[in-house]
Amino acid sequence: MDFFNSIPTHMDYDGQSRAENLSRLIITLFGAVGLVWGYIIQQFSQTVYILGAGFVLACLVTVPPWPMYRRKPLQWQKPRPVSDASDATSHSKSKKKK
Repeated sequence: MDFFNSIPTHMDYDGQSRAENLSRLIITLFGAVGLVWGYIIQQFSQTVYILGAGFVLACLVTVPPWPMYRRKPLQWQKPRPVSDASDATSHSKSKKKK
């Protein structure tokens, strides 16, 4: 079970953008090549097969969170202690009641 928990399952925002652009590029290129090839041989089914191959390739390249999509992680702020946050809200509520 530790093996599955050790696998990273996240992408950063820059990686998500990169994956989306790459998938659009792959599908567009395969669609254009498939359209031209299908027109040359007069078989629409070949166009669909080539486009399907592009879709499968785009899924394999962009869906898993490869390390190239995790290069720029966000630096999150440290969380505040819970007691300080609850004291501040109760203090501001008591001021409003007066």
